[in-house]
Parts: sequence; structure tokens; C-alpha cells
Amino acid sequence: MTDLYQALIRPILFSGIKADPEWLHQQTLRSLNWLDVGVSPIARRWVLSQLDRSYCLSDDRLKQTLWGQNFANPIGLAAGFDKDGIAANLWAGFGFGFAELGTVTFQAQPGNPRPRLFRLPDDRAALNRMGFNNQGAAALADRLQSLHNIKIPLGVNLGKSKVTPLDQAADDYLGSFRLLKEVGDYFVVNVSSPNTPGLRSLQSTDQLKPILSALQQENQGQKPLLVKIAPDLEWEDIAAVVDLAQHFKLAGIIATNTTIRRDGLKTQTLQATGKSVADEAGGISGAPLRPRSTEVIRFIYQQSQGQLPIVGVGGIFTADDAWEKIAAGASLIQVYTGWIYEGPGMVRRILKGLLQKLDDRGLYSLQDAIGLDHLNPD
Repeated sequence: MTDLYQALIRPILFSGIKADPEWLHQQTLRSLNWLDVGVSPIARRWVLSQLDRSYCLSDDRLKQTLWGQNFANPIGLAAGFDKDGIAANLWAGFGFGFAELGTVTFQAQPGNPRPRLFRLPDDRAALNRMGFNNQGAAALADRLQSLHNIKIPLGVNLGKSKVTPLDQAADDYLGSFRLLKEVGDYFVVNVSSPNTPGLRSLQSTDQLKPILSALQQENQGQKPLLVKIAPDLEWEDIAAVVDLAQHFKLAGIIATNTTIRRDGLKTQTLQATGKSVADEAGGISGAPLRPRSTEVIRFIYQQSQGQLPIVGVGGIFTADDAWEKIAAGASLIQVYTGWIYEGPGMVRRILKGLLQKLDDRGLYSLQDAIGLDHLNPD
């Protein structure tokens, strides 16, 4: 199935101007939703069994308990792929150990004008300026309340509504959290997307502090709360976020969001617009992000002395990429762009590769590999 995807399906999906990435993305989610709710119970059970047989891999060495929750493996679906929880019931079937829904905002919003999602195949990357398009926190809450027997932890990524002024951001995040706190397994404060005006300014300690304070006061320790940061922050700014995370007893940090840097790209012009990539707004995800996101993970681990769990995301395509982030200090990892390029068999391949790396190093479990680089810096 993996070979079929890479040899036949991906070239079709990636070819031609008509193959609009966002349209294809929406069609994929609609198809998955139909498989979940549009077929008979017997057919649905068959679909789930086939997914499990093709894409899942279970091994006790990959399991860990974090924030009081059980993760069958460390690979999660990153926020942005399933903003509205359309396929929330099915992500376990593709082998994921967890999935993060959203980004969701308190107010439903259409996002930025199209086109707003582009592939950079020569760089194994994507450029997006979606702008938190989603149906709103209330709609996501209703959808998640209707789900039953979810096999994996579901996180919810919270963003600020575009219409909400920056000085009212705390109330906006709080409104979404109140609607969703009973149906999400963990929550992420997203202050690092480059596609909502002014949002990244909320990463500064003076603006982030009231947001975290309001959320934790409402939370009262009930749900794990994390913050997601940009890869483009200076080291002193990242250190300040780490200090703030520890002060407010956050459950961890997600490192990192997309980057606004354009250096080192092979793709110079976007076919869809005819414009230079350097002149296009939006964040870059995928392979170009990998080195920087790993550097940020390593820095956070050092700053927190390994006491603050890290979810590593950015440029993961292979078991080597995943191992790099885990050894740098990530307890969990997330994929998005790599999954699009490599196909649905990628998660299973990475998990098999991680098990092989544990065997090669004589390690009993994946937990033994977290932060391994810091024990063996050479």
C-alpha cells in the first residue's frame, strides 16, 4: 500500500494546477468522515479492521504514560490537518498514538483568501497561510461529544479569533477552553502561527502571561495545558517561555510551529501564483524546518533540565528524523507534511525503525531514549 501511494497516488495528487492542495485535503477529510459515519456498522468495522491491519503496529516498548494518559506510541497527528475533528474517530486506525485537532478559535472563521496552501516538492515542504479557518469551538465541542470509544488521546489546539483584539486574547482563548475542556484530553495554546495578524507577539512574556494565568485559573489542574512556539524566536525569548511554562506549571511545550524563514529553499517560484516564494506570506513546514526545530527541542530540554515534556514537530519523514528529535529531548513527536509526502504507511515504518534503533542500542523502551543526546553528547 505504501509503494502504491508513493509510486502512483502521490504523483497524481501532486501533479497539475488543477490538483489544488486544499481541495484535495478537504476531499480526503470528507472521504474519511464518510467511512466513519456514512456506512453501515458492519462496513465500518470492516474498514477499521483493514486500517488496523495495514497501518498499526503495537509494541510495549513504544508505550508511555504522560500527563496521566496512555500513549500506545509517540507519533501523533499535528494540529492543522483535522481542524474540526472531522475524522477524529479514524486517526488511531492509521497508527497514530494520539491526534491534535484544531487550530480552533472561539469564533468560527473562514480564514485567509485562497489560494493559501502550496506544495514545495523540491524541498519536501509546504507553505500555508490558512489563517485558522475552522467552524468554531462550539461546533468542535458538539462533534467531540458525539464520539465514543476513542482509542487514542485527542488534543485540542486553541487559537485566537481574528476579530478579537490582541488585548482581549485571554478572554478569547478562555472562551474556547470552557467550551472544550470536558472533551479534549490535552490543550495547546497556539500563539505561534504566522498567519493571524499580531498573533506571534503573544509569545512575549508580558502578553502570554495573562493568557496562561486565565486558562490555568479556569483549568484548576484538570487538563494538561501546553504552549506551542515558533522556531524563529531568539534563544532568550525561548528561555523566557520555558520559565513562564514552569511558573504556570504547564504540561509541556510543542516545538515548533511553521517558520517564516525562506533561506535554503530550492523552490524559488510558486507554480500556482507565479510569484517568488520569498514574496509569499505564510509559514513553511516540512523538511526545511527539521534542523531548527530539533535545535529548539534540545535547547528547551537543557533549559528545563529535562523536567518539561516536549512534543517535537517539524520535518519528520523517517525513523532517523523521529529518533533525532526524541534523542534531543522530545517525549512525543507529531507529523503533518511528512505524512502527506510519504503516505499513510509512514507511521508504521517510523515505528518499526524506532524499534530497530532501540535494539541496536540495547535500550528497553522508548522512554530510555528521550534526551539521550544529553547523556552522550559526543
